[in-house]
Amino acid sequence: MEQNIHIPNTFGLPATADRYIVVRSEAELLSLLGSGLLVQGPCLIVGGGSNIVFANHFCGTVVHIENKGIRLLGPASEAGGLLVEAAAGEVWDGFVNHCIDNRWHGAENLVAIPGTVGASPVQNVGAYGVEAKDIIHSVKAYEIATGRERVFTNAECEFAYRNSIFKQRLKDRYIVWSVTFRLRRDFAPNLGYKAVAEALAAAGVAHPTARQLADTIAALRWSKLPRPEEMGSAGSFFKNPIVSADHYQRLKQEYPDIAAFAAEGGYKLAAGWMIEKTGWKGRSLGRCGVYERQALVLVNRGGCTGEEVAALARAVTEEVQARFGVALEKEAIII
Repeated sequence: MEQNIHIPNTFGLPATADRYIVVRSEAELLSLLGSGLLVQGPCLIVGGGSNIVFANHFCGTVVHIENKGIRLLGPASEAGGLLVEAAAGEVWDGFVNHCIDNRWHGAENLVAIPGTVGASPVQNVGAYGVEAKDIIHSVKAYEIATGRERVFTNAECEFAYRNSIFKQRLKDRYIVWSVTFRLRRDFAPNLGYKAVAEALAAAGVAHPTARQLADTIAALRWSKLPRPEEMGSAGSFFKNPIVSADHYQRLKQEYPDIAAFAAEGGYKLAAGWMIEKTGWKGRSLGRCGVYERQALVLVNRGGCTGEEVAALARAVTEEVQARFGVALEKEAIII
């Protein structure tokens, strides 16, 4: 147990807690759960710290999951399917690339996403036409209050857009320990995302390999987003909001170029487009700014604090609300 230790996070913010505990083995986790420490006060479970903004000292216990291991379990029920288990502490991008190297297919579009495997079902990470829910078979987790193991099926995870049961009904009640993915032996590229198809066509690649697809997506991603090692950020800071058809039609009349598409009984609006329309793209408030290449991303200009990030997020959401009548929801978690 370590007191007041800087907690790793991709925003590069000062981050401390009353207690910071690194867990690397199942025995360590069970011992910690059995101690009762995690039910005596606030508890925060972290992986790569890629979706968290520490605006304050955390008055409680931070548990950093760092278990490792990726293994092929065997065939899935469907022909050509494979079940692959990965420890929660594995780096997500490393896991995706390991799958590509071993010809376990299905995760290619999710390459270059910061964070760990354990966060993938909690956040239902997604990019370029694929979400984690599309390839997750089951999730092994431990209940904090009792220490009991439970395996959640895909359906039991109650996945939704950037959401799951672990962020809703069971928030702060379970620690994800491993995730089993349903992948494929045969490679069938998902080229439904327009920018991906266009990039491959521009490169003269009609039938991409898994590695070509992943490299193309990684290049697209880093052309819009800052690399965490070069500039602190939490990736996409805001979710793309869904509004009613009536609301969308009213906005469409005023803004004919509005970026949106039909989704879930309404229309999903591009939050980045709205933020850009308010003039925030490229601007800063203190030492925190809206990234020049992608308005969804807030970045650390150098020496930024969590309070500055929270202040900029408030300013942006207030201006979007005032102009479009749309409440932006944060994808990043502010502590």
